[in-house]
Amino acid sequence: MFPKSKPGKLALYALSGALTTAVAAGPAVAVSSGDDHHKKHKVYKGKVIAKTGLLKRRGPSTKYKVVGSNPYNKVIKIKCKVNGENIKGNPRWYKLKDGSYSFSSARYIMNIGKAPRWC
Repeated sequence: MFPKSKPGKLALYALSGALTTAVAAGPAVAVSSGDDHHKKHKVYKGKVIAKTGLLKRRGPSTKYKVVGSNPYNKVIKIKCKVNGENIKGNPRWYKLKDGSYSFSSARYIMNIGKAPRWC
């Protein structure tokens, strides 16, 4: 349906002109500030609560190779969390930020501050 009144036609032409300009200009691109970038790479912290120490593994399961360990009470850096093998009722594993590609069960880590984001 096309408007019959002059004001209606003008409004339609203005709208179509604005739409054409927007389409010709292309999609809007969001520019991220340094703060957004920083949030993506936030380092979380946790404390080892396993009395015998914390094993670091190549993946989020006991089936993965052990690549190191951390002693009881040590404060560790955590990059993010994933779902993995359920350890004593807890399926969360933390990807550690320690210079190696390793994971540890969240069951044996107490968060210091906020819980890590999902990977």
